[in-house]
Amino acid sequence: MVASLSLDVDGRQVSVTNPDKVVFPDFNGRPSVTKLDLINYYLAVADGALRGVANRPMILKRFVKGITEEAVFQKRAPEKRPDYVDVAELKYASGTSAREAVIHDAAGLAWAINMGCVDLNPHPVQADDLAHPDELRVDLDPMPGVDWKQIVDVALVAREVLEDHGLTGWPKTSGSRGFHIYAPIQPRWPFKFVRLAAQTVAREVERRVPELATARWWKEEREGVFVDFNQNAFDRTVASAYSVRPTADARVSAPLGWAEVAAVEPEAFTVETMPGRIAAIGDPMRGMWRNPPSLRPRFARLELEPPSDS
Repeated sequence: MVASLSLDVDGRQVSVTNPDKVVFPDFNGRPSVTKLDLINYYLAVADGALRGVANRPMILKRFVKGITEEAVFQKRAPEKRPDYVDVAELKYASGTSAREAVIHDAAGLAWAINMGCVDLNPHPVQADDLAHPDELRVDLDPMPGVDWKQIVDVALVAREVLEDHGLTGWPKTSGSRGFHIYAPIQPRWPFKFVRLAAQTVAREVERRVPELATARWWKEEREGVFVDFNQNAFDRTVASAYSVRPTADARVSAPLGWAEVAAVEPEAFTVETMPGRIAAIGDPMRGMWRNPPSLRPRFARLELEPPSDS
């Protein structure tokens, strides 16, 4: 057993403790995945993974005993950290605050995984503007008994609704049971407005396919696929693209082209298969940030004052 080693990542030295520690046990003939294996995975997909997390504050969801034990959610970045890991201070309505980790490069990815992270959970804001999200996130959360085809059908309707509001949706599997669609937006609107816009989208999806989707807030009222607009609230994070999820098969949250969505099988995307996919086709989300639109006048009827420069 190696106690620690040092990796050279683009000229930065990253200390890796307990590199042989098993994070994912053996599964269906697949060999166990160690901490070092997980770091090497993220380095292999770094170009895509950083597109979703670089310069964003993120919660450290640490599986310090591997995926068979509950994760520890750490909002505050450790005081002792390398100089290539920054922090951004998020202030909460309760009056508390947290200086959360902000990474910028592949060395930062390796550092986060060495801290015990398996998936990466960034906020939908840039570190230099914590008040204005630059992503509207559509989180499709299936209720028990919902099959994958129904989730996909709702995703395709959500795409249409976003387009009707002038927004472009970028899809990905969640890596768990659900599905995510990100719509980049200009960072000009506070969380309250973005959440209201997401709620408007969710309600319209429900109106179009009430037999498939719901935007009902109370769990006991939900049937089908819940279009979870509350993931756009200030304190919420979502597992980012290329994140490895804590599932037995080491499944990955996989960015997709819309042409793939109807026939996609989420179990096909794992820590073993994703490096080959990104090497072969690149990152389907690589054009996501070109010319993001404003939410106004897309959601002009929402009851919120526009910013003073609108």
